Amino acid sequence: MTKTIHIGLCGLGTVGSGVVRILQDHRDQIKYKLGCEVSIKKILVSDIHKKRDINVIGSELTTDPKSIIQDPDIDIIIEVMGGIEKTYQLMKEAILHHKHIVTANKDVMALYGQELLPLAKDKEVDVFYEASVAGGIPILRALSDGLASDKIQKMMGIVNGTTNFILTKMADEQRPFGPVLEEAQQLGYAEADPSSDVDGLDAARKMTLLANLAFKTTLELSDVQVKGIRSITQEDLTFAAKLGYTIKLIGIAEVNDEGKVEVSVEPTLLPNEHPLAQVKNEYNAVYVHGEAVGETMFYGPGAGGLPTATSIVSDVMEAVKNVRLGINGHAYVIPQYKKKLKTDKEKFMKFFIRMEVDDTAGTFQKLTNVFTGEQVSFAKILQLPSNKNQTAEIVMVTHSVSREQLRKSLEQIMDLSVVKKVISYYRVDGEE
Repeated sequence: MTKTIHIGLCGLGTVGSGVVRILQDHRDQIKYKLGCEVSIKKILVSDIHKKRDINVIGSELTTDPKSIIQDPDIDIIIEVMGGIEKTYQLMKEAILHHKHIVTANKDVMALYGQELLPLAKDKEVDVFYEASVAGGIPILRALSDGLASDKIQKMMGIVNGTTNFILTKMADEQRPFGPVLEEAQQLGYAEADPSSDVDGLDAARKMTLLANLAFKTTLELSDVQVKGIRSITQEDLTFAAKLGYTIKLIGIAEVNDEGKVEVSVEPTLLPNEHPLAQVKNEYNAVYVHGEAVGETMFYGPGAGGLPTATSIVSDVMEAVKNVRLGINGHAYVIPQYKKKLKTDKEKFMKFFIRMEVDDTAGTFQKLTNVFTGEQVSFAKILQLPSNKNQTAEIVMVTHSVSREQLRKSLEQIMDLSVVKKVISYYRVDGEE
């Protein structure tokens, strides 16, 4: 087979332009590895007459998605235009027209992947979405191929570069959340509306995809427990540092021996020596623990035009290889296990708790009585005088307890007259 594989590219923004550049600059290398040419035939744009820095001579620009979907010469559609509902409809229609799909859209895949992937299998086409999680890090392929023989037990990851940039700046430069967010927006790391990033939704969608692939089940976005970083203060970071921790927004997915799964995205205290604690700025990393392989970590740029485009073109090459072998549509494996979720009674972890209390005799005894009644014990305790009269701040790190134990303890703590307020509480992980 020596025919040219024709691409329909939907979107010509930062990532789409990166795809064009890689296919142009690496043309000979790609042809050598695949044994055939790969050419972009049509590009879907919103404005045909817009001036562009990228050379698209030889490719037809169009504003009509149907002209790509219904083109019999186009073999693969690359989707990098973003959005959810319209993009989902485009991808679904393309699959029905027997087009292979390569996408960087974690939103569509998290919400509609369990519909699109079986449909693609039925139509004997491929849907690849490596670039949807962690940009240039090949984590999805590592889970589906490199670690396929192992049983994945746990994954921990920094999968959102925006929040990692913000927390790095807050910790290293001791600056508050608001100004650092503004800097991230000016540098292009954060959108004008940063809610999806700072509230944890972007990371939650990525962890849904990772967990489904690793645990061979059918989790939905609503199954992920999500807490963002808006509430993190400079004081939280300072107290965490005094106790030997770094705060990161961490996605965690874990399965127990009974096949029950938990997935969360939340600010998490990691020991300073933990590999994820050393991941700075906009970089991403995913820490994977397998039953046989033990601990591995995947690290690299989590976003950016060329890193993300690299993952996209790699997926294109995988689809082309499948075309040449006649095995398209077999990459998707029907989930092996029905979804089983842990209850809060079954989710065990350590917690960092910070509260303001009366600085009087008997206060600590009242706190101890509540925690003892819920069988909560502590590994670390730090007490400091508050700036306010006759109050003190207490910072505690628990031993491993369930989310239910913590919830019940905090409900009772907040009813105590000696407690002014529970300032913050966060998960602690990454310790032996």
